Amino acid sequence: MKKLSDLTLALALVGASLLVALVLPAPAHAQAAVPPELPLRDFFRNPERAFFRLSEDGRWLSFMQPAAGEPGATPRRNVFVQRLEAGKPVGEPRQVTRETARDIAQYRWKGGATLLYEKDFGGDENFHLVAVDALTGRVRDLTPGDNLRASLVDLLPAQPGHVLVSHNRRDPKVFDVVRLNVRSGAEQVVATNPGNVVGWTTDHAGHVRLGFASDGVDSAVLVRDGADGEFRSIIRTDFRTSVTPQFFHADNRRFYALSNRGRDKSALVLIDPARPDDEELIYSHPQVDLYEARGSQQRKVLLEVTFQTERTERHAFDLRTARLYQRLARALPGMEIAIQSSTRDETRHIVAALNDRTQGTRYLYDERKGTLTKLGEVAPWLPEAQMAPMKPVRYTARDGLEIPAYLTLPLGRPAKNLPCIVNPHGGPWVRDSWGFNPEVQFLANRGFCVLQMNYRGSTGYGRKFWEASFGQWGLAMQDDITDGAKWLVAQGIADPKRLGIYGASYGGYATLAGVTFTPDLYAAAVDYVGVANLFTFMKTIPPYWEPFRQQMYAMVGNPDDEKDKERLTATSPVFHVDRIRTPLLVAQGARDPRVNKAESDQIVEALRRRGVEVEYLVKDNEGHGFSNEENQFEFYGAMERFFKQHLQAGRP
Repeated sequence: MKKLSDLTLALALVGASLLVALVLPAPAHAQAAVPPELPLRDFFRNPERAFFRLSEDGRWLSFMQPAAGEPGATPRRNVFVQRLEAGKPVGEPRQVTRETARDIAQYRWKGGATLLYEKDFGGDENFHLVAVDALTGRVRDLTPGDNLRASLVDLLPAQPGHVLVSHNRRDPKVFDVVRLNVRSGAEQVVATNPGNVVGWTTDHAGHVRLGFASDGVDSAVLVRDGADGEFRSIIRTDFRTSVTPQFFHADNRRFYALSNRGRDKSALVLIDPARPDDEELIYSHPQVDLYEARGSQQRKVLLEVTFQTERTERHAFDLRTARLYQRLARALPGMEIAIQSSTRDETRHIVAALNDRTQGTRYLYDERKGTLTKLGEVAPWLPEAQMAPMKPVRYTARDGLEIPAYLTLPLGRPAKNLPCIVNPHGGPWVRDSWGFNPEVQFLANRGFCVLQMNYRGSTGYGRKFWEASFGQWGLAMQDDITDGAKWLVAQGIADPKRLGIYGASYGGYATLAGVTFTPDLYAAAVDYVGVANLFTFMKTIPPYWEPFRQQMYAMVGNPDDEKDKERLTATSPVFHVDRIRTPLLVAQGARDPRVNKAESDQIVEALRRRGVEVEYLVKDNEGHGFSNEENQFEFYGAMERFFKQHLQAGRP
């Protein structure tokens, strides 16, 4: 859903810059004692209460907590509601959803009486939109059908009873937009996808006015002047140039976008459809891309942009927004602040306060009264003082490129000759960020140091850094990871004989590539839903990725192109299993639509034929990563035993 905005206010309104960096330096710590080995489940179990949200009218507070179904069944994360009176929760919470197969991942309020959530069936990512009546508990699947994937486009706050939803019922490859009645499920098509639109943007009246189209190589911004009629192309770029609409200006004609046209870093601009090439620069950062812009639906003003340097920062344009964050920063010193939910009048907010050593606490903040009411801690069983700080670091790759990274050292141990885990992120076109990471904290608690690197191709660092990854799976991208591992050793932090590697998705590919192409570097490896064969990976992508196929060919390689075939063969671990001798643990979801189970089957079968030690964990009710608690516990338990066995972390 896109939010409203207006022009930036002059900085003179506050007499100083409205840059609000809500991350204060972490307090200096004396040398901590070695913490006790905390239960594995404490790192990965569902919070008792979390995901707090406010109804639009402010009469209800909602949250999710585990709730059991049949006797003996694993409790699943479900939604509960509780009345609010005078800004405080009253009475007993009431359960309104009753999912038993899988946790609910996320949900939203529609108005003051309806909750909406996306339901995943067995991990196949064919999400349906489900509505729940907060008063009666009545449940309705709003987007029924097999092999259908749906997502919310706009809550339509001014239209009670209706929302905009995109789904691919008509054609599995493309998503149309329908106006949907949340009580009856009746649909009215409001935008038919011509075949290449991959994103939609609404105006202040809830009309679909912008489309973002892609044929995989070239992209276009489409616009229409009203609620219906033909879309026309106003901006065309290749996929390397990004112009991403955010929301409409208060005049409902111009729109804000994040754009890197003519620049390396993505900036916030204002675009007039009548003169689309004359971008008005609103804000840019010299070092990083802007991540997100946020506006006010109620007041129709531009509020803030968010970006990530070493930590998350924001630039506020609106005086009220700047003061809001300043008050919260004073009340919650040393914490990173995030607004997670607001009432429609934007006077009450759910506030998250967290940092790298805690998932933090959630509060209800009332702007008018200036009150901050504690709602609950997310994981109080993980003491902040026993968690390890995450430190931003940088190292230089072999070709001179500087690689930003995060280093987490186990508490109470000298940073010398430690068993270490190299942990490349998935994606690959995303990035790791500073903050609490349960996997990292779990490994640190077990005595391992962890290095997370934003190798070339990681997003947020500009176009040049991103483009440096094209065609470099298993090559320069892998060198960045290898160079990080060697940097750990050169710094004296890592014991070269006790170095492991673990990653998921692309990180799983990097894990397999690491033990294949640098077989002497790692003593143990864990591959979680990772790619093993670049040919089968490219040929089994989901149908709704079809518009991006040509882009994937340009960024990864075309399996039907003779020149690319040679490179894809050279960099697919499955074709070089004769080089692998590192003990390996592989985990895979049988219903994974992104990395087909055949990827993991191939590498496991090939290694077992050679007699290489490989442990294989498959879950039939999971997809791209394990969602259910019991499966997560089993996976992380296997990882712990595996790394302890082969890296001999032990306890001092």
